[in-house]
Amino acid sequence: MSQSTKNRSLAAEWDPQDGVLIAWPHAGTDWAYMLDEVTACYIEMAHAILQDDEQLVIVAPNGDEVRNALGNDVDWKRVTIVELPTNDTWVRDYGPITVQHDEKMALADFTFNAWGMKFAADCDNLVTSRLNEQGIFKLPIINCRDLVLEGGAIETDGAGTVMTTTCCLTAPNRNDALTGGQLEAELLHRLGCDKMVWVDHGGLTGDDTDGHIDTLARFAPGGIILYTGCDDPEDEQYEPLMMMEEDLKRLTDANGNPYRLIRLPQPDAIYDEISRLPATYANFLVTNHQVLVPVYGQPANDIRACELIGQAFPGRNVVAIDCRALICQHGSLHCATMQLPKGSLK
Repeated sequence: MSQSTKNRSLAAEWDPQDGVLIAWPHAGTDWAYMLDEVTACYIEMAHAILQDDEQLVIVAPNGDEVRNALGNDVDWKRVTIVELPTNDTWVRDYGPITVQHDEKMALADFTFNAWGMKFAADCDNLVTSRLNEQGIFKLPIINCRDLVLEGGAIETDGAGTVMTTTCCLTAPNRNDALTGGQLEAELLHRLGCDKMVWVDHGGLTGDDTDGHIDTLARFAPGGIILYTGCDDPEDEQYEPLMMMEEDLKRLTDANGNPYRLIRLPQPDAIYDEISRLPATYANFLVTNHQVLVPVYGQPANDIRACELIGQAFPGRNVVAIDCRALICQHGSLHCATMQLPKGSLK
């Protein structure tokens, strides 16, 4: 068991932030075949983050490549580049998970094994500890490396409840030695939450994370859940997403209150040469004054998704980011970022 969870809670994404962590694509990743296209997406993402009151921490093997890509039209005083080796760019799943501990923030460092040992992760698994060694963080690290957990696998309402999917957290090669009940108890303890709610259905075709919650359903302030819906009975995702909707209707928060549901449109199916890609509007990122929303070149769906997400985050500007490149490697905007709450950075 780790330290007592008294006065510990998982930080909500809409809490005040110091900055955002990203990992830059490079030729040593699976992005090599489309590096220019995905780099353009990362440039757009970086500029959008820097438009807000945010620092930007960029992990990259070669800092000069990042500097050349971003050019001179960024505020370099708010950009920190840390040269580290990476296997991939999905920093949501190997970056630090921030908790409130004894009235102070701390960074929980869990093991990352590339979604159940599907891919190489020897470098990504060390990014949080290496950033800490380089003095990037102001906060202490809580060692949780006896458990496997990806940041995209959990959501919190900021009021004591954490939401996850059964298919991901109980998937093979994560925490096989623990039963579901034991894993729930451990995670509630580490994250300082009072209640875990499990979504038993859902999942997007082409998603190789075993069903991360951040592709399906997301919390917003005031007891709201935004979730991916499907209106086409002929769509292969129709039945699992309709069953997920029924799961969500049954969920209650730590005080027993039901959530208010907002159904997001599903993007029209997008394919690569082989299979369908897991495009979703639920994979948005909340920053201090903005919500960055992934869009896919589908005006009607894109506009409607931005409107609904904007309604759930009043007072924040909605910024659309073209993520058609990102989904080519089966992730999107939230997967590629990790927020760093206020007080995280030196």
